[in-house]
Parts: sequence; C-alpha cells; structure tokens
Amino acid sequence: MSKVSTENYKGVRDFYPEDQSVQNYIFFIWKETMESFGYEQYDASILEYSDLYKAKSGQEIVTEQTYNFVDRGERDVTLRPEMTPTIARMIARKKRDLVFPLRWYSIPNLFRYERPQKGRLREHWQLNGDIFSINNIFAELEVIEIASTILRNFGLNDIQFEIRINDRKILNKKFEELGLNEIQSSELSRLIDKKDKIDDFDEQVEKLLGKKIRLDFEPNEEITAIIDKLKRRGISNVVFSPTITRGMDYYTGFVFEVYDTNPENNRALMGGGRYDDLLNIFNEEKLPAVGFGMGDVMLRETLETYGLIPKHYNQTDLAFCPLNEAFFDIVSEWATELREAGLNVTIDYSGKKIKDQISKADKRGIQFISCIGDEEISSKKLIIKNLQTSKETKLPLSKVAQFVKNNRSV
Repeated sequence: MSKVSTENYKGVRDFYPEDQSVQNYIFFIWKETMESFGYEQYDASILEYSDLYKAKSGQEIVTEQTYNFVDRGERDVTLRPEMTPTIARMIARKKRDLVFPLRWYSIPNLFRYERPQKGRLREHWQLNGDIFSINNIFAELEVIEIASTILRNFGLNDIQFEIRINDRKILNKKFEELGLNEIQSSELSRLIDKKDKIDDFDEQVEKLLGKKIRLDFEPNEEITAIIDKLKRRGISNVVFSPTITRGMDYYTGFVFEVYDTNPENNRALMGGGRYDDLLNIFNEEKLPAVGFGMGDVMLRETLETYGLIPKHYNQTDLAFCPLNEAFFDIVSEWATELREAGLNVTIDYSGKKIKDQISKADKRGIQFISCIGDEEISSKKLIIKNLQTSKETKLPLSKVAQFVKNNRSV
C-alpha cells in the first residue's frame, strides 16, 4: 500500500490554531463592521446548479475557472465561484415575502480553478455585502463608506489604500460612439479591466477591433457627485479610474475597487458595483442592487505588510495539572465549576511529571496553571501560577475565576 501524502490540495490552505486565530480576527472585524451598518448575515450551500453561472457570471469563469461535476442524479453542479448569483437566486425565490430595502452580508468560501499565485488561491473566504432596492447614489455611498470603515477598523490609514471608481455607463456610451457590437464591447471591456497588467494593450485593442482607436474617458455627473459626497463624509482617498470595469457581465453602472497603495502589494483588496438586472435570469422584474466582495487572502497579505496581524493568544485561561490519576474526577468537577463562572479551562490527563505538564502549558501560551495534589484536594485552596510573571497566588476555589479574570493579559 502506497503512503498517502500529507500535502494538502494545491491552492487551498490548512488552518493551524495560529492561522485560525488570524482568520477568526478577520471574520470578527468583518461581522462587527457590517452589523454596525445594519446588515444581516445570510448563507447558502457551496453547491449550485451550473446553469446559475452560465446565465450571468461571464464565460471565462464558467468555462475555465469553475469546479463542475455531474452528480449521481445526472445534475450539472458547480462549487460556487462567487456569491452574487446565489443571493440573487435566494431573493428571487422569496421576493414577495421579503421586506425591502435589504441589507445582507455573508462570509462564504469560494472555489475557482485557476493558477495559485500571490494573493490568489483556488479556495478562499470572502466578505460579501449587498444592499437592495435603493435606486440612487446613496447605495453606492454606503457601500464605499463600509469599505473604508472596514479597512480603517483593521488599522489601515487612508494613505495606505485608494478607492478607485468608475461607471460602466461611461464605457457603454464610448462603445456606442465607436459602433461596437455586443461581443466587441464585452471583449474590449475585459481588455480595459486588464490594461495596467498588459504591455501591448494598444496592439490587442487594434487586433480585436481591426483598427486603432483612442480611448479617453471623463467622469459623468454621478461619479463626480459620489466623490464630492464621500469627501463630505471624511473619505477623500477616492479617484475616478476608467480602467476599473470589473469582469462580471452583470454590472450595470457604478463599479469600484480598493487598492493597497504599497508598491510591493499594489493589488485590489476588494471590489464591487451596481447590478440592477441580475434578477432577469429568473424572469423577475428589475431590482436595484449594489454590492461588493472582499477576499481574505489579499487582506491578510496586506495586514502582514503593515504589521497589523494581531499576536496569537491561546484562549485557554487556566490549565489544571493533577499530580495523580486519582484526582482526575474531582479536578474535572472543579473545571466545570470554573467554566460555568466564565473561564476557559483545560486539564492535563497525561499523567506526566509536573515539570513536563507546566512546560507544555507554557509552550501553548496558557497564562495560568494550577497543580493539584493531596493538599489542594483536601483544602480546596489552589496555588495559581502566572506563567508570564512566575508569580504564585494561593486562594480558595471560589475566588479563582474572579482572580483570573482580573489578571489575565488579554
């Protein structure tokens, strides 16, 4: 029998406790910020019918980037590569039962079959926020304000990120002036979206259209109003950027991306826009919508760049080290009592020497430890040792919880 590899699947991650604590921190800031703006959390399965993406996500995603399979019932199924089609499906399904406007958010894990590289993996988690049924720029303003607040809440200042905005209507007007058909417009839009990454942009445009063209864009009244109103809200790191188009076919107007300004990590941290027509695929009437997505991979790299990753702390408050197996039951009862009082308590059942038990607790980053022998069992008075300071304090079991709460470092 051949040995099974310990390597994980290419393009995904294992989360050891230190990694998971960072992930939990990211999710915490996301949730706290979204809910501070009145957004409610929702979720759905990672499995969707493939037709959902064939209808609206864009040909590149469907044909090249999705994990597709046929299940045992001969159904064509896809691991979700994005969340927007899912929320559109959910709203279309129960639209008449919902109270609008809706403000929803989710933190799904998403799957795309693409080449793993810096800032991009085959599986990641993403914050999605969407606001429905507001057909004016105040939806755009709210989404941008949320984006700015999230990054500020992670500790970034406004110099460290830039919010780039555009309007697909500006592009569409230009394409009409050039007399482009739908296919040419779609392909040119994708080229413009990649302009900063393409050395031969002009040559590719000429090859696509069969002629040289001049692409110059001016902000429309809506973009100008958005920038002005955001400045009044204290958000001044916003610029008009005509190369921001977003690759998804469902965007209908305003689009934006937020970039890390560090030259070593100058990539998009998040992006989104207005997509008023997405419910069309379900034969539902138009529903105004603005949303965004923010992935955990690029965000984590940015936080690391600026030294904003919080130190990992073991969440266990107290470790019990019984000196004898005969004490396991009573120590377990004490641990239950302390947990009910609000402490996180672990018990070392290894039976190893006390020195080894203390060493293990210290390596794990547990702050307090109490070794239990005959005297502690009979008196119910414990010696609580702070492993960070080596200070020992003797007190009755009834006082332990409050003592630890008052003296823990985090």
